[in-house]
Amino acid sequence: MKKIGLVGGISWTSTIDYYKYINEKVNTKLGGFNFAECIIYSLNFGDIQRQGWENSFDLLLAACTSLKKSGANCIVLCANTAHIFADQLKAKIDLPFIHIVEETAKEITKLKLKKVGLIGTKVTMENDFYKKKLNEYGLEVVIPQKQSTRDYIQQTLKEELGIGTINASTKTNYISIINEMITQGAECIVFGCTEIPMLLSQNDFNIPVFDTTKIHSDAIVAFALA
Repeated sequence: MKKIGLVGGISWTSTIDYYKYINEKVNTKLGGFNFAECIIYSLNFGDIQRQGWENSFDLLLAACTSLKKSGANCIVLCANTAHIFADQLKAKIDLPFIHIVEETAKEITKLKLKKVGLIGTKVTMENDFYKKKLNEYGLEVVIPQKQSTRDYIQQTLKEELGIGTINASTKTNYISIINEMITQGAECIVFGCTEIPMLLSQNDFNIPVFDTTKIHSDAIVAFALA
């Protein structure tokens, strides 16, 4: 089994899900008392928030470097937004990276879908790094059109889900936002923030949704056991 290096704490609430899903999957595959061999470097999310994601490369690099020195055989960024630096980090660290957008795109293309509704942080929705990676797989991406809507998603991800708070009114609002993207032609929805599955699931929609946390975790286990 390969040793997994997880950059977590971004936020801690979804890092818990990663740890749970990865260990459950390994145990399902191997049985008995077999679980994942992994190292978690849990960043202080407050440092990220103070500097802003766009200025957090050095924090992420330090975490990845520490994991490599500790014997990790691969690097996992436990946040969609952190993948803004995935290519640069991979070049610096020279270890395999399990890329959340690539793994999600592979799952979407299995269903032969073409138009993707993306919901996530403002960095994820408004910058090109996520959309370009999906475009490489022949996927067209739509995001919430209104700036006020994207601001609202950012606020609730940061001030509610990021600290483990679940509000029914927020769920209702997210469903309305996603339904509006469906009217724009979205054939599926990507939960492009690892906290969103705390609030929403496939049961809330009539079109396919892609839980990036679970997809990423499955790919991590496949690598570790290959």
